[in-house]
Amino acid sequence: MSGADRLSAAREALAEAEDAASVYGLGAAGVQRSGRTKPSGGRGTSSPGPAVSSSEPDPHAVARKIVLRQLAMGPRTRRQLEDKLRDRDCDPQVAARVLDRMSEVGLVDDEAYAEMYVRSKQETKGLAATALRQELRQKGVADELVDATLEDIDPEQEKEQARALVARRLRSMRGLGREVQTRRLAAFLARKGYGAGVSYQVVREALDDLPEHGRD
Repeated sequence: MSGADRLSAAREALAEAEDAASVYGLGAAGVQRSGRTKPSGGRGTSSPGPAVSSSEPDPHAVARKIVLRQLAMGPRTRRQLEDKLRDRDCDPQVAARVLDRMSEVGLVDDEAYAEMYVRSKQETKGLAATALRQELRQKGVADELVDATLEDIDPEQEKEQARALVARRLRSMRGLGREVQTRRLAAFLARKGYGAGVSYQVVREALDDLPEHGRD
């Protein structure tokens, strides 16, 4: 299921959860009094019994609603959702059951999340595998899923990605000395997760092509 499809499914499920929540009494002020209707007057009429207290919200419905609201804002890893539920004082066993069910229906899928995240960050930020690995781990994706997701990254394609980043960055660095440009560009690529070997090769090639650094 793609990220867009999963978001759509999450929104539909959210609507269903909100309907279910009303059944469980979430947000309700209370329930109607039980017993007979109080007569309009006269002696001997019994006074109404004590009010029935409002029922406690169903913990599973509460947890589902929290999870679905998170997914409606964007894909999340299981650990991110676990953290959110813990922050909201959800019982760990309830949280586990709700997340297991969400995984069964495809709303929580760390593998799909990792694939989508890698594709997005490559396109928008030009991140290399090293940076992507670190970010996925921080979001709670298991190491084996991270490895499987990143194993298809082509080193040559990654190098082309680095060249495109350097070309764009150089537009704002014209007029600086070659040493300064080299240092800043290498640091820039390092922050994107590129290794020193790739960084200096790409930077050297880009600077050699500049007329201002043309060889005599």
